[in-house]
Amino acid sequence: MAKILVVDDEEHMLKLFEKILTKQGHDVRTAANGTEAISMLEEESFDLMFSDLVMPDLGGMDLLKEVKTRYSDIPFIVITAYGSIGSAVEAMKTGAFDYLTKPFRKDDILLTVGKALKYCELSNEIKRLREKLKDKDGFKKIIGKSKAMQDVLKLVARVANSQATILIQGESGTGKELIARLIHNLSSRRDKPFIAVDCGVFPEHLLQSELFGHVKGAFTGAVKDKKGLFIAANNGTLFLDEIGTISQPMQLNLLRMLQEKEVRPIGSIVSIKGDVRVVAATNIDLEQAMHEGKFRRDLYYRLAVVIVDLPPLRERKSDIAALVYHFMQKYAVIYDKEFSDIMPEAMRAIMENSWPGNVRELENVMERAVLLSTGLLIDEASLPLPARQGMLYKTKQLRPLKNVIKTVGNEAERKAILKTLEKTRGNKTQAARILGISRSSLYNKICKLGI
Repeated sequence: MAKILVVDDEEHMLKLFEKILTKQGHDVRTAANGTEAISMLEEESFDLMFSDLVMPDLGGMDLLKEVKTRYSDIPFIVITAYGSIGSAVEAMKTGAFDYLTKPFRKDDILLTVGKALKYCELSNEIKRLREKLKDKDGFKKIIGKSKAMQDVLKLVARVANSQATILIQGESGTGKELIARLIHNLSSRRDKPFIAVDCGVFPEHLLQSELFGHVKGAFTGAVKDKKGLFIAANNGTLFLDEIGTISQPMQLNLLRMLQEKEVRPIGSIVSIKGDVRVVAATNIDLEQAMHEGKFRRDLYYRLAVVIVDLPPLRERKSDIAALVYHFMQKYAVIYDKEFSDIMPEAMRAIMENSWPGNVRELENVMERAVLLSTGLLIDEASLPLPARQGMLYKTKQLRPLKNVIKTVGNEAERKAILKTLEKTRGNKTQAARILGISRSSLYNKICKLGI
């Protein structure tokens, strides 16, 4: 069934279309002129429309131009008299999908409708495929060129379109939900619901109600039937975050859901089937919890058909600069600010931080920096103290060495260089900066002193 708008100033023509198309099961709306049609388009959505070319007020050609500008996806079919083929051809050049010439038969209308709806179906499929290819092309929403992240993305690409349950493991703030959404978007379920549930925020009885639903009167406050999120995610993906926090009884319920592909709402005696792909995530070691008897062994193996381990930010340092610039641009747009760059001191402080809160913490820091910065450059003062503490500590430790090269003898100079290179793990650029000399001078001294 399609929703069709017919526009004509002749009432008998409107009734003819309405009679023919309604019998075929279509939802037909009519408008007596172009102005009325525009008002209807602003209030409702339509799958296709027919319009006479010659009408008072707003004519068919003007209406066509307006529709193509504002509602370009709607196939527009013009109705014209036999002697006005030239106008119909002109309308086709302007963007009309097809035309009908008066007088026409019922089959002419139905054939044209069939072609237009087939066109819409193909057009939507092309859009879907383009979006899917866009997601596949470089995983644009995932920022990470480090080997650790590239290994994650390669694994995701291999398993996303399977029906296997996936367990994503990683510290808080590493982007587990982002990976879960990527898995969904690369799967055949991408056009169906993706529903995320944070298991850690619900008490046991509420989590059971959220996932499985309940019937009216099942417990105090259950004033009407409620469909659970398992059923709401039918044919799609259910993302269960912080799965390690659920209780033993709830683990058993979840195991039954995964095994039987069905749930029983609280208070009901009837189970409901559903086709749902489950992706779970945890920031605790579930294997250890399993050995300690805190997590069911059978549930663990049901969830961990494929395990995706997300590395913490401290293990993917090479991604930090790209993330910094990404968040800087993101929040500059949100807060309507302009930035040309970030000061080296600020970037150094960021790079040397351990980031226990991972990407989420870095994003928070960059949002604050963008919000508080007053110039075109983000400086170290814009960063919150915790983000600077690692750098301040290291600077304090190394400060006695700074400029020591200029004042000590060869042996002391050699020891100073070696100690600084040890602190910077062999990074000569950073070592030169700490020692207060140029990189080329450092190289010359290394050669001269036989280091």
